Amino acid sequence: MDRLAAMEAFVRVVDAGSFSGAAKQLRLGQPAVSKTIAQLEDRLGVRLLLRSTHRLMPTEAGRNFYERAKRAIEQVDEAELAARGAAITLSGRLRFCAPLTFTRLHVMPALPIFLTEHPALDIDVVLEDRDLDLIAAGIDVALLIGRLVDSAATARKIGQCQRRVIGTPGYFEAKGLPQTPTDLLAHQAIVYEQRDGGAAWAFRQGTSETTVTVSGRLRVSATEGVREGVLAGLGFAIASEWAFAPELKSGAVTSVLDDWSLPSVDLWAVFPTGRQASAKARAFASFVECQMAASGFSAFGSVRIEGGIKQVTRKPGPNIGSGSGAYSVGLSYRPAFRASATSRSASAKVSLGLKRVKLRTSIWFPGCLR
Repeated sequence: MDRLAAMEAFVRVVDAGSFSGAAKQLRLGQPAVSKTIAQLEDRLGVRLLLRSTHRLMPTEAGRNFYERAKRAIEQVDEAELAARGAAITLSGRLRFCAPLTFTRLHVMPALPIFLTEHPALDIDVVLEDRDLDLIAAGIDVALLIGRLVDSAATARKIGQCQRRVIGTPGYFEAKGLPQTPTDLLAHQAIVYEQRDGGAAWAFRQGTSETTVTVSGRLRVSATEGVREGVLAGLGFAIASEWAFAPELKSGAVTSVLDDWSLPSVDLWAVFPTGRQASAKARAFASFVECQMAASGFSAFGSVRIEGGIKQVTRKPGPNIGSGSGAYSVGLSYRPAFRASATSRSASAKVSLGLKRVKLRTSIWFPGCLR
């Protein structure tokens, strides 16, 4: 029995939840897959799967074997990619989790580009505002917004945006425009009750700091609910620019107290602890990082491209596993470009005539541009 082939068959069965689903992915007959798993269980001397009428579930031993087998397969794939060179695209299945609203507004619209770059890659998307056990959920990489709770987590900061006081023009017209943070005490707040949310906020202006605890009749456990509450005119919210990006651009909502600053919001790519991040996970994290930079939300310095972003394409670098390469950001009309870095200078090439912007730097986008 080919041990690696048996591992791959087992991983496919667990991912698909059935022998038939795995057989379809492997382009084998179902009896052949069933026989392979039975032989694998005989060789290991343990039961790996619990069989029911609806779905196959791994046993505890099966879950442990699944994690190690998947990691071994990924390492073999990466070794082959390194041997063949950067012309080979990623393949297999990538499973990532991310907050629902952020994914809907900022990841899904760009996902066709990533899938086009890697036609042999399939993606499972797990949408969840709460923190997950990445290993138990079989996640390759998680996009996490806010503070890192686990200090031992393997993570990389890939984006940053500002937090603002946001409401509809109609709401502020009816309730009055706040002039200072303490004026918010007379308003209805829509409170987000998850990590990095809450009612107490510190506003800064120069050397001054004012802490206020807002209140309101509506508390929500998901960003989608915060958005809908604000858009319905039920109150204001203290939220990230990411959560209301389309409405801030269209004017459907407005931000107030912009001469005061709130703690910024970080975007992290988090990888399962105790294992090396796969090439697929690293490449996806770098892709999202470049999307954020192109939209003006770079994790390192600030880059803002004013204009309609039409597409982002990637020219692979020498090591596809690292996600290196040059990205071209296609704009739908003639852009204005301004850039700054927090501590070091960076260079950018701008071709207005071709309506293309090429960013080539390792300062703003480490790991995705060279």
